[in-house]
Amino acid sequence: MSDWPDQIFEALQGADVRQIAYVPDAGHKRLIERARAEKDIHAVSLTTEAEGPAVLAGAWLGGQRGALLMQSSGVGNCPNMLATTQTCRFPLLMLVTMRGEFGEFNPWQLSMGQAAGPMLEMMGTRTFRLDDAADAGPMTAAAAAMAFEGQMAVAVLIAQRLIGTKNFGK
Repeated sequence: MSDWPDQIFEALQGADVRQIAYVPDAGHKRLIERARAEKDIHAVSLTTEAEGPAVLAGAWLGGQRGALLMQSSGVGNCPNMLATTQTCRFPLLMLVTMRGEFGEFNPWQLSMGQAAGPMLEMMGTRTFRLDDAADAGPMTAAAAAMAFEGQMAVAVLIAQRLIGTKNFGK
């Protein structure tokens, strides 16, 4: 198994991320476990992805850096909240596990899998695509620097091929 989640987690720690907001997701399982186990990080479970930008805006206003973990299907819940990042000029770092790509079995995941990247970009988010596990740490560190130093929304789209395909019931 690839260690890309650990590389991402270490890059988040290196960027002084203190809050991680997430909607439970199998693709982010290792990151969520690491965040919940780390005493210097406050892990916040969300009921919907749209809560993430608000939680992390509050973290930023309180002097802490944060990151949002979500699946591509959750991007569709966020456009109104993403608009606040530009209007209010606060950073938002998102790590998005992609669905609807390589080996997808669930047709319900296809539409947002195709639309997530373009939708984020239309809302003013800078996006980077993570296809190679070796790039996980450096790409996350670069995205964090861009988000926090530039006070902008930045998303790392983690390819489904990297995460692995889901296989329910087999």
